[in-house]
Amino acid sequence: MNLMAAVELIRAPLSENLPRLSATLAEAIPHRMIAQLAGGCAYSPFLAHGEFPGRPGSVVTAAEVAALRPLLPARGNWQGRALMAGMDLPVLALASDLTEQGALLVVVRTEDTPVPEEHLTPAQLLWDLVTAHREGLRSEALPGSLAASRAASAARADAFAELRDTHGGALTALLGVLRDRALDDTNARTRAVDVAVSALAELRSRAELDQSLADERAGDAFERLAVSLRRILHARGVRLEVSPPGAEEGTDRLLPTDVTHTAIAVVRATVHASLEDQVHVPDGAGEHRIHIGWKVGADALRATVRDDGPGTLSRGALDARRVTERLAPLGGRLDLDSVPGWGTTVTLEIPLASSNTPRQDPLTALGARELEVLGQLARGRRNRDIAQELHISESTVKFHVAKILGKLGVGSRGEAAALAHEWGAA
Repeated sequence: MNLMAAVELIRAPLSENLPRLSATLAEAIPHRMIAQLAGGCAYSPFLAHGEFPGRPGSVVTAAEVAALRPLLPARGNWQGRALMAGMDLPVLALASDLTEQGALLVVVRTEDTPVPEEHLTPAQLLWDLVTAHREGLRSEALPGSLAASRAASAARADAFAELRDTHGGALTALLGVLRDRALDDTNARTRAVDVAVSALAELRSRAELDQSLADERAGDAFERLAVSLRRILHARGVRLEVSPPGAEEGTDRLLPTDVTHTAIAVVRATVHASLEDQVHVPDGAGEHRIHIGWKVGADALRATVRDDGPGTLSRGALDARRVTERLAPLGGRLDLDSVPGWGTTVTLEIPLASSNTPRQDPLTALGARELEVLGQLARGRRNRDIAQELHISESTVKFHVAKILGKLGVGSRGEAAALAHEWGAA
């Protein structure tokens, strides 16, 4: 493990982070697979890479990885044996505290001997680096990352399919107990109750885990925003006024984390643009103020930013800070009302995942690799250059381009590139 390996990890597309991390750790810490559990992506908080242990078709689950979390400090490691894919195996778990929810990496090892400290320290630092990089992309709500997050929604569908499979397995087990002629009524009831209780506990723990990683209370997200803005505005001598969402405005409403992260990022960007606009206010014109507020409706989160500046804030200033671009992947929009001499009000609206937006994001039809190819294509790169950048063959690039054109319903690379720029994947 060296610094160049860390550089390559950061430069790689997000979809390749886990395979490259596995390859980087392999020499010092031999393993058969690794799995991560983190709230960095609202739609795919659990990912695994490598050869799954156990019988054919068995997989390591998010619940098995989450069960290790109480054994670790906020940041640090734990070594021992744990159930993975239903088997008792040697594992190394690494926890990073560089995200609010924490990030956990589990390495399913091929050896049972403890990993020496000289390998543990760089492995921990590498995991911290990967976690910090992903957290930066998430907190800034970069358009490309948001598009990839939406494209990865199939991961959550897989999680729910896993729940259905578990439910089906529990029902099959119950039927097996009830049909077993070798059991009398008392033993059959006892065994059936044991199976049902275990299955319900497993289903509940998995559902709660998925929700904790994918959703956030509106009130908690607003408080995070207010705390970060107070630090900025206090240093500038600007007073912050807040209108947090109350009970009627949805303070306890659970929102998808990609919605809350985007809302925080675009409000912060708007506040910075407002601060630049207030530079033009004459000295001694009074105390400067900025007011922010959130309301959660049935199908959208509405955020407002109001200042008492010169009222000259333009849409171009917001575009320079990528506010519109960040809103596009989620189907959001903004309204700007500037009154010279009185100030500016910016209203930002982000549809919630359950709403039916007037125009659906066409990029949700693309997979993670197709989004990466589209991003390269939108930069005007040729197939050969794309193949070198993504470490795939030129024929594979041609295959992906054909699939992209078909899924987007366009007839040329230029039209696909235009959609990529419009929806924030470029």
